[in-house]
Amino acid sequence: MFKLNPIQSGLKGLLLSAAVSTALPAHALDVDAGDYTALPEGTRLLALYGQYAERDSLYINNDKLAGDYGLDSQVGILRGVYYTKLGDYIVDPQFLLPFGKLEAEGDLSGLGEASGVGDLIVAATVWLVNNPQEKEYFGVTPFLYLPTGSYDKGDALNLGENRYKLTMQAGYIKGLTDKLTLDLVGDVTFYGDNDDFTAANLTLEQDASYQLQAYLRYNVTPTFDLRAGVSKSWIGETSVEGVDNGDDAEISKYQVGFGWFFTPTTQLLATYGSDLSVDNGFKEDARLNLRLLTLF
Repeated sequence: MFKLNPIQSGLKGLLLSAAVSTALPAHALDVDAGDYTALPEGTRLLALYGQYAERDSLYINNDKLAGDYGLDSQVGILRGVYYTKLGDYIVDPQFLLPFGKLEAEGDLSGLGEASGVGDLIVAATVWLVNNPQEKEYFGVTPFLYLPTGSYDKGDALNLGENRYKLTMQAGYIKGLTDKLTLDLVGDVTFYGDNDDFTAANLTLEQDASYQLQAYLRYNVTPTFDLRAGVSKSWIGETSVEGVDNGDDAEISKYQVGFGWFFTPTTQLLATYGSDLSVDNGFKEDARLNLRLLTLF
């Protein structure tokens, strides 16, 4: 039976987790505050994301590994959304297409870099609560990841994951005052198998992952807000040919930023953040997220 020694197993699992998590905002399925606002039927939305993250430290079982371990990512996402109705409910069929570059640094520089297109994501939110007058919304979204991205089994880093994933997410928004809004989001992600893992054509499996997110937004003006948020993720353990990697992880992080509608239909959003704690995997020292969104 195929078997990795503990150090190889841990590093292989951690590198996989770090690489695949950068194809989307971070770790699990991050949202931006306000994403669960239902827009009127017939509205179209196009968004372009730009995300840069630096990771300069690697942890195994809460211990930081000695050495210089780095992984930087520059990722963009093209997102298209259409708001329509299904019976009495607003729904928003959409797609997300990641693309970008991963680059190993320091002692891991021998792993090289990867660039290309990530896995296509298709989704649709159904709003079960849609009360604009009270600024209250509740929606449920399935996100299906299709294994369409760039993937080479001989490479340690890939933008594509060569497996299906399904994230079930629910989001709630409530206006607390005229200017202050609370966003709460939770999700669970289920993973299909990657049966073409490494040049040896091994099978990689992963347990389910979970995430909770909370944000506060303060509207300085009707078109400009300040925002801050925290999240906690529980990343499922991977295994190769039935051998556990011991790479299940708990990750806490924060972000702060702003949203600005500089025209009635065009918004610029910018957030900065970093990981607060990581017990297994790369720790993000800095992350900058930008989003340009237009409604039409």
